[in-house]
Order: sequence, then structure tokens, then C-alpha cells
Amino acid sequence: MSNLVYLWYTDTNEHIVNTSHCGKMSPKITTELLKQLRQVMKNPRYVQEPVQAYIVPSGDAHQSEYIAPCDCRRAFISGFDGSAGTAIVTEQHAAMWTDGRYFLQAAHQMDSNWTLMKMGLKDTPTQEDWLVSVLPEGSKVGVDPFIIPADQWKRMSKVLRSAGHDLVPVKENLINTIWTDCPQRPCKPLITLDLSYTGVSWRDKIVALRSKMAERKVMWFVVTALDEVAWLFNLRGSDVEYNPVFFAYAVIGMNTIRLFIDGDRMMDPAVREHLQLDSTLEPEFKIQVMPYGSILSELQAVGAGLSPKEKVWLSDKASYALTEAIPKAYRYLTPYTPICIAKAVKNAAETEGMRRAHIKDAVALCELFNWLEKEVPKGTVTEIVAADKAEEFRSQQKDFVELSFATISSTGPNGAIIHYKHGLETLKQWKQTLCVYLNRPVPETNRTLSVNEIFLLDSGAQYKDGTTDVTRTMHFGTPSAYEKECFTYVLKGHIAVSAAIFPNGTKGHLLDSFARSALWDCGLDYLHGTGHGVGSFLNVHEGPCGISYKTFADEPLEAGMIVSDEPGYYEDGSFGIRIENVVLVIPAETKYNFKNRGSLTFEPLTLVPIQTKMIDVNLLTEKECRWVNEYHQKCREVVGAELERQGRHEALRWLLRETEPLARVQ
Repeated sequence: MSNLVYLWYTDTNEHIVNTSHCGKMSPKITTELLKQLRQVMKNPRYVQEPVQAYIVPSGDAHQSEYIAPCDCRRAFISGFDGSAGTAIVTEQHAAMWTDGRYFLQAAHQMDSNWTLMKMGLKDTPTQEDWLVSVLPEGSKVGVDPFIIPADQWKRMSKVLRSAGHDLVPVKENLINTIWTDCPQRPCKPLITLDLSYTGVSWRDKIVALRSKMAERKVMWFVVTALDEVAWLFNLRGSDVEYNPVFFAYAVIGMNTIRLFIDGDRMMDPAVREHLQLDSTLEPEFKIQVMPYGSILSELQAVGAGLSPKEKVWLSDKASYALTEAIPKAYRYLTPYTPICIAKAVKNAAETEGMRRAHIKDAVALCELFNWLEKEVPKGTVTEIVAADKAEEFRSQQKDFVELSFATISSTGPNGAIIHYKHGLETLKQWKQTLCVYLNRPVPETNRTLSVNEIFLLDSGAQYKDGTTDVTRTMHFGTPSAYEKECFTYVLKGHIAVSAAIFPNGTKGHLLDSFARSALWDCGLDYLHGTGHGVGSFLNVHEGPCGISYKTFADEPLEAGMIVSDEPGYYEDGSFGIRIENVVLVIPAETKYNFKNRGSLTFEPLTLVPIQTKMIDVNLLTEKECRWVNEYHQKCREVVGAELERQGRHEALRWLLRETEPLARVQ
């Protein structure tokens, strides 16, 4: 499967799927679909009373970053399949709100029935304000209450109510009523993880969770995020591409455990043994397996049986439907759940697993870059070929499961397209979509790697023992002085973060300027965050920590958290540079130790050589030069030993050559 992501470039320097090589794309004709939707908006079979507007968000019932094909309702009704956007259909209008990353794609994919609402531009109304301006007095605005988060419902409902309208829940998703060939919800087999991978049993995780519940005098905890369910029960799945998760909810009481999941996968003997479903357990650890679709009725029963002062803990991002099942006085809402925070702080087994995964990943990339060095001069390696080859080498490693996101393989001006992290379509999928629109095959029109251009590869994998995400920027010929200069500024920023020492309790956004300082000194910058949390054989983008210029409510960094360190620089129309390692937060030793507050720093888990021919050594300080040499020495020792063990001698020779020590010119 090809995993190259082609991206649109926009004047906001944010990017999405690019079809510039494929010719002008025909939009999806939506006249009949909109007619059908408007009919069901008035049909008493589906709505208690007619709705004058219907909202179609882009997410699923779990507020996931990546969604399954069966949840791509907004793409079905509009033709626009970018990862972010909200469609609203009224009796007379159809409008799509999306941000600058998607202006071009949405304009190409949607027909004349749709109005594009360009979020972020001064004259673009909010969804609520637009509805108020176009709806007749006393209108009903419908939405699937399982798809819209409770906080978004609250905000929108308040504005509409003040204008005399009502936001109403529509029990049956109206898109589903007209999507006759909607794919089935995936229900694939589960993977069980033993203590060698997880370090903590699911029973002990339940005990720890109940301890947090007791601290806050909470009787019930509702698990809605797919990765939180997977982590809690030490299970993994493949219901959603790139994320080893499965469709499920869980409700944890002080004496009960309820797992809401469909399919015969719970009949798998390995799963039954893992969850001890057939064993005689203490009642408080006996798991009740219930149908996935029964979560709402069960929560309503929980809500109805609550005594005074009893609380139910939910994420404030849980759906409106599930939140409303609990009476308002009994809800305890937080932005980050105790599972989210516990999942982010890796234990010793998870940390060691991540180290193993990154060593295997480095072996695969050493093989890849050695292969590219030989093949690129022949002029036969395209971006797709390089992406496929990276997946091939990774798949040869033990416990490889799948990629952790769609590989970004870009050369020359394509590299100037900044990495967008939210679930973009692979080129293969994009081509299939184009074939539907154009009724003819679309040729592979991807750029060929050459010795005259910079090549940027951002890729990662899911292994049973860990998740990887690494970016390397390479030149297979002779880089220009300017390319080396820019690369070195990015490297200096990467080192500044990786080598940073900071007090315990520091939030990631305070470190973001470390990565930009060298670029800022020269009047350069990059328009994306510097780092995101990474799961342990889970989602490659994981809260609650990160490193970003945005001062969002991230949690403080603490030892055991794992984040990426990925500054970059992008020269429009010429090249892109990014250097990304996954790093582990570890304790640091300092002279005064912040007066017993404690010191932290980072340990690189990614061990892939940084191409020294791209470095202008004279721009590095002695300390930075020493960092590079020590990093490369570790690559030699750790990855070199694994290459030797696997008998990959040619890649080992490449590694040794690429990690020769730097020498500063005096």
C-alpha cells in the first residue's frame, strides 16, 4: 500500500491533500443527496418534528483523530474528505466550515450546491451566527448527539437559543438513512498484551483508577476514548487505520466493570483468558461484556440510580448524548481523565518496549537510506517507491503491526509542504477517489528523487512493543551552502530542546522557543508545533503533553512522558527540512536542583543518524558539536549491534560511515 501523502499548499502555510499533478478534479455531484437529506429532515419517521438545519461534524462518537470509513459522513454528503470540517445543510443552503489547510481541497471537491466558509478569515461567520442569519424564526437545528462533544453543544445551543432557535438531538443519524452503501463498522480481532509489554496488569490499572475515583468521591468512571479503553484493558485492535484501537466503551464502578463491545471477538480463547472472563474472580474484577450499542441505556440507568453526592466522571470531550445521560448535578467533568494522564507516563516495561521499537525502526531506516543512496542516482526512485520501501524494511522487523500514520515522502518543492498531523488520505486512497470522480484511471504522478534536491521522509510504525515517528532530511548529492545553513539552524533548535534542562512541572509550550531561537536569530521560522505526545503501541499523537507555541492547557511534563522533538524550516517552492526524534522525559542532575523542585531533561529514543553532509559545522557551538557526536556514537553502539545481530552488514557499513565524528574548524 502506498502511503505517500500529497498536500495542497495554501497561503496560510498549512497543508492538505494535493492533486496538482492529477489535473483539475471533478467535484462530487451532491444535488440528489441533498434533496434526500432535506426530505428526511422533515420525515416524522426520523425526527420528532421537522428540523430546518442539520449539522454534520467530521468526527466519530469517540472524538477520535483518525476515523473509520463508516464514520466519514461529512465526506459522503459533501464530497469534501479533508480531516477537519463541519457541514451544515438547511432547506435552502449547504455550507462547509473548514480552515486554511483545506480551502483549496474543499473548493475542488464540492460542487456548486455548497458554500465554502473559510474559517479564520475576518468576514467568515461562525456556524452559530450563520445559522441565525439564514434560518426562519423559531427553527430547529438537528445534530447527532453522539457525534457532537458536550462542550461544543453547550456553546452552540446558547447562541441559537438567544436568537429564538433550538438545537435538538436527532436520535438516528440522518446521513446514515440515505447512505445506502455505508461500510460496516469494523469489528476485527483483538490483540492481547502481556506484562512484558504493559508492565501493569489490567486489574492493577483498575485498582489505580478506583483510587483516583475515591480521591474525588466519584462512584463511576466512563471511558469514551478508544485509546483509553485499549490501554486500560491491555488490549489492542485494528478497527481504525494506523491506530491499534477497537470500538468500545467502558464504565468502571467501585465494584463493577462493564465493557461495551460488539462481535464474536470476545469469544477468542486468548481474549477470554486475558480478561479472565471464565474464571472465578472477586466480583469487583468480574468484567460484564455488553453490546456496544447499549452504552446509552446503561448510562441512563446509572444516572437514574445515583444517590445524593454520588458523581460520575467523564471527559469534557465526551459526546453530548453520553454526558446528558447523567443528570447535571451528578457529573464530574475534566479535560484530561486519570487514564489519559497515567497512559502518558510510561512505566519501565513500556519505556523499554519503546526503546526496542525505536532500535528496530532505526535498523529499517538504515537499510532504507543505504538503499536510497545507491538507487536515487539511477533516477528510478519516486516518492511512492521510497515510501513503500520504508514500509517493506519495517515489516521485516519483529512485532511489526502496521504504520503509525501515512508516510510523508517528499522531495524538492514537495518537501516545503509542512507536515499536517491529522489523518490525511494516502495517495492510493486519493487515486481511488479520483477514479470514482473521473471514471478513468489516474496515473501515478509523483516526483522522482534526485541528487539535486533535498528529500524529507516523515514516517513511523506500530510495533507490539512501541510506536515510532521519525523525520530525516537527506541530500543524495551536494547540498548548497544555503541548504546547509538552514538545516543547521533546524539542527541547533532540535539540540536545544533535546538537551534542555528544566524544572519539574514545566509545561511543554515553555520549551517551544528553544527550538526556534537559532532560526529566529536569522529571521526564519516554521509554522507548526515542535512536539506531540506519543503512545506506547497506541496513537502516534497522544495527549496531554506536547511542545507548541500555542499555550493550550497541556499538562506539565514529568519523567516517563514521551514526546516528539521536530523543528523544521520550509522554503516555498524549493525544499523542506525537519529533524524529528521521539524523546523520553527523564530526571536530570543539576547543581542546585531547582531548590529540591527537581530537574528534567530528554533522552532520545530515536537512533537514526542525522546526515552530517547537511551540517555547516562552523555554525555549531562546541557543545552542539559534542551533542551530535555523542548521539551518533550511541547510534553506532546500539543500532550497530542490532544490525550486526541481524546480519545486515551493508547497512551497518552505511551507519558507520554516516556517524563519523564531526570536527569543528578552528
